[in-house]
Amino acid sequence: MSRLTQAAAGRYAPPAARRELVAVSADGARLHVEEHGDPDAPPVVLAHGWTCSTAFWAAPIRDLAADHRVIAYDQRGHGRTPATSRYSTTALADDLAAVLRAALAPGERAVLAGHSMGGMTIMAAAGRPELDEHAAAVLLCSTGSSRLAAEARVVPLRPGRLRTRLTRALLGSRAPLGPVTPPARQVLKYATMGPGSAPDKVEACARIVHACPTAVRHGWSRVLADLDVDARLAALTAPTAVLGGTADRLSPIVHARRLAAALPRCVGLTELAGMGHMTPVEAPEAVAGAVRDLARRYLADHPQETRQQQQEERTP
Repeated sequence: MSRLTQAAAGRYAPPAARRELVAVSADGARLHVEEHGDPDAPPVVLAHGWTCSTAFWAAPIRDLAADHRVIAYDQRGHGRTPATSRYSTTALADDLAAVLRAALAPGERAVLAGHSMGGMTIMAAAGRPELDEHAAAVLLCSTGSSRLAAEARVVPLRPGRLRTRLTRALLGSRAPLGPVTPPARQVLKYATMGPGSAPDKVEACARIVHACPTAVRHGWSRVLADLDVDARLAALTAPTAVLGGTADRLSPIVHARRLAAALPRCVGLTELAGMGHMTPVEAPEAVAGAVRDLARRYLADHPQETRQQQQEERTP
């Protein structure tokens, strides 16, 4: 990814990775993976969303790398992972499974955090042996499991068929986004961020989103428009926290509440007042804090404490 497509300095400039590797997915797709922080610290795995990249996690990575091994990867077609012709929830799940195999030792447990399409990736992979083996806990951030186009509020109309149809057309557009200009920043802020988002946060998001190739953006938009992984939620048995912004137009807070009610082991719902869809950039402290809390609770060096927590959660 060119430095022109991401912040060059400051908190939202991507930190240099300690190690880079390639994970090979089931169909041969080669995924860029990077590691940050102490290699012996508790591991966390970060999966970014549609039109983003590992650069999107810059601020949470800086925070978490102080006391965790942070593993982040580029979804296929994003960042430094080449595009393929395969766009499906199965591909997302295959790719996450490949990353877990490549970055974690057999039996090694980690906290998995997914933002937007990254959260959908984790849900799509629920029940796979790689998740059962490696997921100690999960954070689902600004995401949903179905009805994405119907619930989105990017188009300022009342809910209904017309709004859903226009939303699908808008998000699935093949038009190139072009350079990051003041009008482009305003459009992106309106659609994806809270009204109080600072200019440096808007700039960071705009550079990352505009760097996503048009064909890749369109290919994944078709998957998201028809997404329905509701049936996979019952298989997501790891302790799972849910986080969302109350001003999210792309994945309104109704999705977070619905997930919290449906998950077998929901261990918390956090609603961030005034935050939009880009929570890892808009509220990096809250996102990193949620990951750190899950790591403290479920990657602790005290397995008896963890077993006790699990028993307490099952108690009516």
